[in-house]
Amino acid sequence: MASKQQIKNLKFIFEPKSIALVGASPTPNKVSNVIFKSLTEGNFQGEFYPVNPKYQEITGIKCYPSISSIKKKIDCLMIATPAQTVPMILQECARLKIKGVVLVTAGFSEAGEEGTKLERQIKEICDENEIALIGPNCLGTLNPSTGADSIFLPMHKLERPKPGNIAFITQSGAVGSTIIDVAAYHGIGISKFISYGNATVLDEVDLLEYLEKDNKTKTIVVYIEGARRGREFFEAMKRINKKKPIIALKAGKFSRSAAAAKSHTGNIAGSYLAYNAAFRQAKVIEAEGLEDLFDFMKIFSQPLAKGKRVGIITNGGGMGVLTADAVDQMGLEFAEFSAEAKVKLKTILPSFGNVANPLDLIAEADGEKYEKGIEIMMDDPAIDALFIITLFQTPPMDERVLNVLIKASDDHRKPIACIMLGGAYTTNYQRYLDKYKVPSYNSPIAAVKAMKKFIEYSRFREPKR
Repeated sequence: MASKQQIKNLKFIFEPKSIALVGASPTPNKVSNVIFKSLTEGNFQGEFYPVNPKYQEITGIKCYPSISSIKKKIDCLMIATPAQTVPMILQECARLKIKGVVLVTAGFSEAGEEGTKLERQIKEICDENEIALIGPNCLGTLNPSTGADSIFLPMHKLERPKPGNIAFITQSGAVGSTIIDVAAYHGIGISKFISYGNATVLDEVDLLEYLEKDNKTKTIVVYIEGARRGREFFEAMKRINKKKPIIALKAGKFSRSAAAAKSHTGNIAGSYLAYNAAFRQAKVIEAEGLEDLFDFMKIFSQPLAKGKRVGIITNGGGMGVLTADAVDQMGLEFAEFSAEAKVKLKTILPSFGNVANPLDLIAEADGEKYEKGIEIMMDDPAIDALFIITLFQTPPMDERVLNVLIKASDDHRKPIACIMLGGAYTTNYQRYLDKYKVPSYNSPIAAVKAMKKFIEYSRFREPKR
């Protein structure tokens, strides 16, 4: 358990004015070289000090023999040296009053008894000197807003996301790298990314408490294999989830995967039934897999739902039927359009059209028809949420519909979820919508499942409105 001051000192990791990298190297593809390039070629605007006694400079940047030789204030220290060197470096860090450290090095408790002893030394030094340390055995951290980037995967292989309001906490670097790579591809912005590995000094409870007070974080996504402080973890989730939605993915649900988690981060995965019960009691949104994780977090850009009565609008009858099936399957309710809405909807349908839910605008519908239909549904107090199905394969459908969908999302009167299936043409439009925080899905069941989770959370948050 970290102290309150250690948690506060995380600001030096995420918002540093200066960073020193111990173990900096000019050798391509080394972990320390990747971090060096991320800081020099990325958008970090602060002072950067490479540290390695082997070099006087690296690619034209002065290299220091030790951190004590820098003679300037260091906010954040990044360490990429062998495990046995770390205690000595941290002792020097303590003397210089450096309060933020990211330790990506492996070879600690996950590697056996000797590594466990080193880990105890690290914790003792950090606790005595109120140092906030992330790691060891982690992928690193990222704040896109400040360019503070300790992720040791190259930027040309792993694109960094733009600034946003979603924070990611992950015990696994591999899972974390997948998450931020996909987030960047889809234009999803993040506030903080934290791969915390063995959690020697700061664990998931401490990180949740930090993000609870982080003004730039609105939604928290957690990938967890096992928590050492189960009760505190539950209490933190229960408290924070009332203010900021928490989406969680628990790995190590079964015996073999739990054993794999133990060897991976040195953390016991624990009983999945206990975690599942804790998530339900804390009203945390639990994802069953990575696809759920991305599907759920998209919908949280929307305004809270006032109920579970949904309206469906489509330009293809079959897709409307499939979405209706998913609505029934997920236990949501079909809205009964108000008399006023029915009259208005009739005016935008062809003579043979039928005012019903799902509302089928037929294949001849264009952006103008969608705009009118969506506006009528937004005005109808009998509807709490909207599913908007757009089949871009029909001739009238083109990029003009995108502006209609963005406008509907920005309206913020009711939550919407867009459903669109197709190949490259449709996928390009989906990526465009992602950049504008319009939740879009490749299948009815994915959209309805996400909306159901969101409506359940909205009911939980309702007293806070």
